[in-house]
Amino acid sequence: DLIARETRGISAVVGFVDEDGDIFNAAAFLHDGEVKAVYHKVFLPNYGVFDEKRYFQPGHRCPIVELDGVRIGLSVCEDCWFPSGPMASQAHHGARLLININGSPYHYGKRAPREAMVGGRAADYGAFVAWVNTVGGQDELVFDGNSVVFDPHGKLIAHAESLVPDLLVCDFDTALPIHHSPEKLRYEADAAQRLELDVSEVSITTMSKSGTKPQIKNRLATPLEGAAEIYAAVVLATGDYMRKQGFKKVVIGMSGGVDSALTAAIACDALGPENVIGVRMPSRHTSAESLDDAGMTAENLGMQLMDFSIEPPHEGFEKILAPAFKGTKPGVAEENIQPRIRSTILHALSNKFGYIVLSTGNKSELATGYGTLYGDIAGGYAVLKDITKTTVYELCRHRNTLGPAIPERVITKPPSAELKPDQKDTDSLPPYDELDPILKGYIEEDLSPEELVAVGNKPETVARVIQLVDRSEYKRRQAPPGVKITPRAFGRDRRMPIVNRYNPNGARAK
Repeated sequence: DLIARETRGISAVVGFVDEDGDIFNAAAFLHDGEVKAVYHKVFLPNYGVFDEKRYFQPGHRCPIVELDGVRIGLSVCEDCWFPSGPMASQAHHGARLLININGSPYHYGKRAPREAMVGGRAADYGAFVAWVNTVGGQDELVFDGNSVVFDPHGKLIAHAESLVPDLLVCDFDTALPIHHSPEKLRYEADAAQRLELDVSEVSITTMSKSGTKPQIKNRLATPLEGAAEIYAAVVLATGDYMRKQGFKKVVIGMSGGVDSALTAAIACDALGPENVIGVRMPSRHTSAESLDDAGMTAENLGMQLMDFSIEPPHEGFEKILAPAFKGTKPGVAEENIQPRIRSTILHALSNKFGYIVLSTGNKSELATGYGTLYGDIAGGYAVLKDITKTTVYELCRHRNTLGPAIPERVITKPPSAELKPDQKDTDSLPPYDELDPILKGYIEEDLSPEELVAVGNKPETVARVIQLVDRSEYKRRQAPPGVKITPRAFGRDRRMPIVNRYNPNGARAK
């Protein structure tokens, strides 16, 4: 009602939660200060990141609003994906404009098939379809906008910008002749047979205004693609996560490696470099090159850089633990003291000054458990959580096309955690150009070990990677949230048990 009162002299469609006996995911048609019609979403998604059946009841209303002789149908998000859904019923009852409002989360590769689907609906129904999407970040999701309008022949006539708030004005001819295809008739028949919806009609007549209306040229924005699209999505998600929670500044551990450099670049672009604090925390294993690389990155980005040596607390912990560790070989336990000290420093700064800690681990590391629990995994937000290492390099290259940010040496040097002398990531993991395709197949495409081998991966590498992924679920459960940019991210997308001894070969897992 508050929003409705602001619609004097205009019409608007808004999404809201309607409590009408039950709870419904709804859209309202507002006009001249009043709610004229309410639509309840029919198809409730319950897969991936969606849990709508847990909260909402499916609707059965199918309102059609006639505005100055033009019939308009409303629907919400998933309803558009069903060819015999409510939009077909609305078209069957004469709707010339179908407005579908969305909170459609982004992942790379989604836009093109989505637009093909919307264009197909317009052609099948013989109606204009305005597919409207939200823009911005919400927890682990980011919404990419890319709103579109298609004409009754399935032609794209207007396209909004990607990943930025945008006002798209579209002018179209409601008298455009329609070719009634056999497909359209089929969907009409299916809708009549399969859906029992309560069709209602509301008529609105406005006062006609004299004079000639200005001509509006429909705009077709060029959507972002590839690394530019992913980078913009992560920047938007990171900025919104901070702003919407009231955080003004972030703190990042700057190791001199590529992950922390990219995280810093994203943070600076999302929040401004004046709101990003980098922290170098060298140990006895940190190379002078790494310190220089972290410094050059901070200088390029214009962000603040602080320094804390972790050597004194590191020596202190070694002394404290020496009696307990006596007679054992030094190993991972000793190495992991270092990232846990660094995490303590970052979180002390966070706690003292109200910063949020951005962790810097990528999807390849999180997938395989290549990170220290309560160390480098810890943080308030994981910017690269759904970005594989090979994609990290692509994004660094893209960011440098926008201006100098990440030194070339940071991108080209072999990655290392620098927790012991001469350490390299490949000591613990396969090369990333071998690892990442296996992770993509196993996590995002549900490929079995046999299928992964059949597409050219080494059997021993596949077995090793799958074992690492499966046994690292307990670490991922304790990782901070981070933006989803792939078809399947860890978290709400991929829900696996921590206690899992299943072995597809029938033998007890070891």
